[in-house]
Amino acid sequence: MARPKEFDVDRALDAALEVFREHGFDGASSGMLADAMKIGRQSIYDTFGDKWQLYLSALRRYVDTEITAHAKALRSETRALDGIKAALRRVVQEAHQGCLGINSVCEFGSRQPEVNDINAAADHSLRQVFVACVREAQLAGDLLSELDPNSVVDFLVACITGIRVAARGGAQRAQLEVMERLAIRALR
Repeated sequence: MARPKEFDVDRALDAALEVFREHGFDGASSGMLADAMKIGRQSIYDTFGDKWQLYLSALRRYVDTEITAHAKALRSETRALDGIKAALRRVVQEAHQGCLGINSVCEFGSRQPEVNDINAAADHSLRQVFVACVREAQLAGDLLSELDPNSVVDFLVACITGIRVAARGGAQRAQLEVMERLAIRALR
């Protein structure tokens, strides 16, 4: 009979996620992960598999959390444009924490099919929520109606990526806020 786990699996995964978020896959050692997760290396392997499987689990958890947070921000306001602004504002507020999704693309490009699949599924889910919000803002006359909603979302995703990468590179909050305002201005 297997012994019951003596640690909180979700809490351990969240700790691993933060290590990967800060250091990437290659920069995160097994020792760093075990220390952050407050469990032994064997417990990591027994629970999550190898380091790669742990990384994939952390990435899945991260993108699920981000999709939920973006959707909540988009739906947080009465007007769809204000929801888009809220989503961008959220990105600016949290940009200095790093984004595991963007970091995974920077670290692996398109070389890892499993990472590609996770990111593609996240993009699909996020895109649906953003496109609906863009269409609603266009119908309200708040965004240019001649713009293709999918193209608008491509632009917004590029802006979000740019804000997060700029923050990772040391951009100050005021600079990020200007990027946020310019993104909205470009769509009106």
